[in-house]
Amino acid sequence: MPAPIEVDVNGDIEKAFKNLKKKMAFEGIFKELKRRRYYEKPSEEKKRKREEAERRRIKKIRRFAAQSKGRRFVAVKVVAKDHAEEERS
Repeated sequence: MPAPIEVDVNGDIEKAFKNLKKKMAFEGIFKELKRRRYYEKPSEEKKRKREEAERRRIKKIRRFAAQSKGRRFVAVKVVAKDHAEEERS
C-alpha cells in the first residue's frame, strides 16, 4: 500500500485538489490504477516489462550519445513494431 499523500487545504479546496492530483500523478498512482484495471496474464506482464526495459535502455543510450556530442538530450518516443506485423508487410 502506498504511503498516504498529505495536501494543505488552507481554505482553498480547488487548489488542494489540484495539488493532490499533481502529487498522485508524480507518484504514478494513475498509471498503476490504469494498469491494474484488468487482469494481465503473467506472459503479458513479462512482455510489457521487457518492452519498458528496452525503451529505457534506448533512451539511456540516446541521452549518453547526446551528452558525448555536447548536445542537449530531447526525448523521442520509440514505438516497437510487432514481429507478426512486419512479416505481413
